[in-house]
Amino acid sequence: MSTFIAPSILSGNFADMGNEVKSIDRDGADIVHVDVMDGVFVPNLTFGFKMVSDLRPLSDLFFDVHLMIVDPVRYVERFVKAGADFVSFHVEAEKEIDRTLDIIKNAGAKCGLAINPDTPVESLAPYIKKLDLVLIMSVFPGFGGQKFIDGSLERIAAAKKLRDEYAPDALIEVDGGVTIENCKDIAAAGADILVAGSSVFGAKDRAAAIKMLRG
Repeated sequence: MSTFIAPSILSGNFADMGNEVKSIDRDGADIVHVDVMDGVFVPNLTFGFKMVSDLRPLSDLFFDVHLMIVDPVRYVERFVKAGADFVSFHVEAEKEIDRTLDIIKNAGAKCGLAINPDTPVESLAPYIKKLDLVLIMSVFPGFGGQKFIDGSLERIAAAKKLRDEYAPDALIEVDGGVTIENCKDIAAAGADILVAGSSVFGAKDRAAAIKMLRG
């Protein structure tokens, strides 16, 4: 199976977001990655429900909404209703993890859990059988354009081992510092989905960048 490419619209032009989504759709992306930040869990503010609902009619690609917010249980259902196909949230940000996963699934979307670079991969184990998506952060979340953290490949491999044993249909997604130079190593470690922001939106030829990231 080839690697799926999910450009993060956090790196797009906020003043022209509709055309940015159309552009990555036309240029061969597989998934639209939407980073939702609340300024509390991470030191940045980004998108809300309206951005997702406004962009949804512009593309048939899967919308992958990554919630970097505190108490995501309060909002997951509304993001599904806005048009999210995947909704992932952070282990570090939610006390009611099982309940939140159930709400996402009952609302009709696929559910995922994300972990920060300093959170043990084993923290996913109690929930792995429920997951459609495992999101390994290879930078500390909050801003685009960061450098891939050393040691992330080993974490991806550990997540793959856990996934293969308990949830073989789940996908492993890697977000942070993904470049054309390291994408093959990331995929070889076990990633099924590569989130790429500046590597796509900063490229002169986005279609070529997406093709190279796919490997």
